[in-house]
Amino acid sequence: MNKHHESTGLAGEQQITLRGPAELADALPYLMGFYPNDSVVMVALHGGRGRFGGRLRLGIPQAPGEWGPVADQLAECLVSESERREGRPDAIVIFLCQDSPDGSGGRQVMERLRPFAQRLRTACGALDVPVLEALCISDSRYWSYCCPDTRCCPDQGNPLAMPGTTVMAAAAAYAGVHVRGTLRDMEARLQPWRTPAAVTAQEEALDRAGPALIPRLLDERARGEVAAETLRLARTLMDRIEETQPAPPGLSDAGDDQLIGSDEAAAVILGLQDRETRDKAAAWMEGAEAQAALRLWRTLARRCVGPYGEHAAAPLTLAGWVSWSTGDEPGARVALALALRADPDYTFAQLLHRACNEGLDPEALRRCLREAADEGTGPDARAVEAVMDPAADRGAASLRVRRVRPLPDGGRRRGRAHRRPDAERVKASPGSPRPWTSAAGRRAREARRYGRRGSRARR
Repeated sequence: MNKHHESTGLAGEQQITLRGPAELADALPYLMGFYPNDSVVMVALHGGRGRFGGRLRLGIPQAPGEWGPVADQLAECLVSESERREGRPDAIVIFLCQDSPDGSGGRQVMERLRPFAQRLRTACGALDVPVLEALCISDSRYWSYCCPDTRCCPDQGNPLAMPGTTVMAAAAAYAGVHVRGTLRDMEARLQPWRTPAAVTAQEEALDRAGPALIPRLLDERARGEVAAETLRLARTLMDRIEETQPAPPGLSDAGDDQLIGSDEAAAVILGLQDRETRDKAAAWMEGAEAQAALRLWRTLARRCVGPYGEHAAAPLTLAGWVSWSTGDEPGARVALALALRADPDYTFAQLLHRACNEGLDPEALRRCLREAADEGTGPDARAVEAVMDPAADRGAASLRVRRVRPLPDGGRRRGRAHRRPDAERVKASPGSPRPWTSAAGRRAREARRYGRRGSRARR
């Protein structure tokens, strides 16, 4: 076992010292806010006591041929971002988290991922930052890729501690830190329906709504009417949701799905493809209406089925924004990552994802949205981008953004978001009718890409 100490802060000044792989493995979900299954997680360490700094998470690439380039990119991203925020890291800890398909082959998973772990260690070493520990967590056991001593790190691995029984769990409970379940569970709340009958009904509703709404979105005079109708309907649905009693997440999602009709969902989904309408909807970000809005955006994201998957970028980005605005940073990152998976070029999601990961204070954007709501207009796009990316020079007045403490899952992706092979967009089968193939369909694509006065709607 590698003897080393890592300290992490909970609730301000409280410090917890972690000793060895077992406590590192136990601490991971508390650092991230969820159990990061099917993920590679890299954490920067600073100082002689190994204070946790920036952290980065990415889905494990399915193809081994991608492991080398991904490892190089992840190492460079974590080191460069750490240098920019907190200084060059003194070491890095790596976690590879993936369960076996049948729940009985954790060791096989560990061996299969060993070349990836070695490639990550080599990539970090090439940047003169050593890897202090590299762990594989699979099927409730953990293995160390760095410790050759079978007396403390046996071939069959070591069992993870029972949840809630460790010092880290006690400290997290005292500090009010909660683990929200697995990453897979969090993503499932936002992913499109799969029940064939429900998918067909929602897809048909979107097919019907498109030819009626898209020409109006392209008409400068009618666009404002569509925006008002979309926001009015969204507010009605929020009020309907808010009247229901709170329930556990699974029951709440199923209940919200029952409250909203297919045609209602289709109208709001298509209306939110207009950037200015979406920005006005982003003002529902505080208090009781924020929770109702979040439930609505989740519901609409689940309704973006079949070939309409790219349309989910708008409600997913709004869900990520409301989550971040209300303090749910892990939930925000999950929603924004899914938004970028749906549409890697969606600028608003890119800006929010970067700002959330870099520890910016959401109050700056809240203030911008409040001012726009008070004036009865949507926020100026350049002002929003200046708030979310103050280092960029876009000709807008720069706004001061206060930095807060580094956040879990702190790394950001560079350039286009990585699209995993299992996340390809749905393709129409040969000979089957699909939306956007007619003249109205071509207009639909243009409406999604261009906002008022020719500005990109994907902002």
